[in-house]
Amino acid sequence: MFHPKNQTKPTKTPNLTSQFTPHKFYSHLIHLPSHKPSKSKSKSKSKFNLTTTTTCSSSTPPPIKTLISILRTIPDWADTVQERGMQKNRTLYNHTNWVHHRSSLRHVRHFFSSFSSRVILSLVPPVLFFTSFAAVIAAYNSAVLLHFFPEFFPLLKASSLPYQLTAPALALLLVFRTEASYARFVEGKKAWTMVVAAAHDFARLVMAVVDTRTSIDFKVKDALLKYIIAFPIVLKCHALSGSDVERDLQHLLEVEDIALIMNSKHRPRCIIQFISQSIRLLKLDDSRRSVLDSKITCFHEGIGICEQLMGIPIPLSYTRLTSRFLVLWHLTLPIILWDDCHWIVVPATFISAASLFCIEEVGVLIEDPFPMLALNDLCRKAQTDIEEAIATENVIHAHLVAKQDYHSKEPSPNGRPNS
Repeated sequence: MFHPKNQTKPTKTPNLTSQFTPHKFYSHLIHLPSHKPSKSKSKSKSKFNLTTTTTCSSSTPPPIKTLISILRTIPDWADTVQERGMQKNRTLYNHTNWVHHRSSLRHVRHFFSSFSSRVILSLVPPVLFFTSFAAVIAAYNSAVLLHFFPEFFPLLKASSLPYQLTAPALALLLVFRTEASYARFVEGKKAWTMVVAAAHDFARLVMAVVDTRTSIDFKVKDALLKYIIAFPIVLKCHALSGSDVERDLQHLLEVEDIALIMNSKHRPRCIIQFISQSIRLLKLDDSRRSVLDSKITCFHEGIGICEQLMGIPIPLSYTRLTSRFLVLWHLTLPIILWDDCHWIVVPATFISAASLFCIEEVGVLIEDPFPMLALNDLCRKAQTDIEEAIATENVIHAHLVAKQDYHSKEPSPNGRPNS
């Protein structure tokens, strides 16, 4: 039997942290006596009840959160498909690709590949919403005309004159937005063309200027050429999200070099430090060293342009204005077209939303140019070309020396040996 007098007084205040579970609390309540608890106990009990109620209410999501999660299902799916498409590897075009690109059957091919297009799949949420909204407006107006509602319910219709006046403004806004995004794409393409060309030129100068008379110079030269090859790869991983630098460099650089690059806060500039220090270790005169150092400037310019394009988008006010204009346009489109189209406002809204939002979506996609460029193929091609030049350097040098020696031994037309 329970005796209140024999109950030991607790020495510590009960811990009200998240370690408390309602299950333990309810099991304790089952064995409580029927006597009236004291004031302090009732206060602590109320605290326990408050904690338990809060825990239970937070564990069950409210209906609003459930509704929001349901409504976000389609947009989240579309965003997932779009981001997966952004990670897709682009390839450089060759002659076969251009023939396929110019084919007269390209329209049929593009039409049947619509359901796999990330641009079209990303349009599903807005187009579905505005088409459904147009259907609701058409159903409401039809119900009003059929007198399903009381007479004070108005018929939603308006003049098309405002749309005729604002249509050119919307067209210009979309064109300027897309042109600004395409200008960024062209700037990113030029930056990478400059980086790859600078890597080729840098490697050519190293092979021509550096004379490997000792084994130390040969090792430093070989390492310097590998660092030059590695720079476009590291810059590509710096510009693309989800790239694996360690995997791309594992067959090119040594493990210690890769560890230093991975621990660096800015990996492309870390590669430039490797290149600068390697040039200092070479036994060169000041003129040759200055020529090699001047080529590093192109790498710094490439880093600057890439970081500028990544960090500074098109002014956000421009993007927001375009988005708000498109939303308001399609929210009022069924009301404007009701007098002329009636239920045809539903397919008309679908076609308008699909067309205009598609143009805006393309502008948003190419605003970040680097996922649109074939950077993996560019880096791989630069590495292959430089390694091929390194492999054929000694062969070509020996061939030219042998040819020069052969021509020097040939007799001259006057019968005297060539000097």
